[in-house]
Amino acid sequence: MLNVKLIAYTPDPEKVIAAAAKICYSASDAETIMEGLTPEKTDRFLGMLTDMGHESPIEHASFTFAIEGVSRSLLAQLTRHRIASYSVQSQRYVKLKEGVFAFVTPPEIARDPVANEKYQQAMADCHRNYLELADALQARHTAELMEQGLPEKEARKKAEKMAIEDARYVLPNACETKLVVTMNARSLQNFFRLRCCNRAQWEIRELAWTMLELCRRAAPTLFGKAGPACLCGACPEGKMSCGKTAEVRERSLSL
Repeated sequence: MLNVKLIAYTPDPEKVIAAAAKICYSASDAETIMEGLTPEKTDRFLGMLTDMGHESPIEHASFTFAIEGVSRSLLAQLTRHRIASYSVQSQRYVKLKEGVFAFVTPPEIARDPVANEKYQQAMADCHRNYLELADALQARHTAELMEQGLPEKEARKKAEKMAIEDARYVLPNACETKLVVTMNARSLQNFFRLRCCNRAQWEIRELAWTMLELCRRAAPTLFGKAGPACLCGACPEGKMSCGKTAEVRERSLSL
C-alpha cells in the first residue's frame, strides 16, 4: 500500500524563496535580506513570481519524501524527473526471502477475479523462481569461495550477495520498492503538472497527488496553484484530454 511521508524540507521555505526574489528586485544585501519579510510581504513576493513566470527563486526550497509501497514500474517513471536525488532499496543487497515478497497489484487486475488469479499466480511463480535461482547460485558460489580459502560463514555471506545480484533478473516490474527522494520546489511543481494529470499512469498519479497534499500543508502559498495544468487554464492535452477538468479542480480544492 502506498505510504508517503514528508520527512524534511527547507525551514520556512516560502520566506526563503521571498528572500531570493527580494535580492533580485531590491537593493537588499546579505545582512538585511530577511528583514521585513512578514507573511503578507512573503505572499506578495510569491504571487509576483507566479505572475511573472520567474521560477528560479523557488529552486532554493527543497522537500524530502520517504516513499514505500510503490512498484519498480513506478520507479522507472519517477526517475525520469532528473532534477532530483534518489536513494532506492537495493535488490543487490536486500534478499526477498520466503514469505516476504511484496508487490503492487493494479486496481483493474484486482477487480477482475480471473485476471487477479492469474496475476497472483504469476507473482508466486516469479518469487519461487527467484528463490530457487538464488539458492542454486549461492550453493555454487559458496563452494568456490571456500575452495579459495574463505571460512564457511564468510563464504556463505558473500555468496548470497553474489547470488541475488543475478537472481533478481526474474523479478517483475510489480515488485515493491522503497525510496527517499528530494526535489526542489520548481522540480516538484513540474512533477505535479505532469503526474497529477489524468493522462499520467494511475500509480504515479496517486503518488503525485499524495505528495502535493503534503507540500500544500508545508507551504500553502507556494503550492496553492500547483497541480495539473488544467487547474489554471485550458487542458494542454488537446484531443487527448480526459475531459474531466471540473473533477480534477474539485479534487485539488479538497486537498
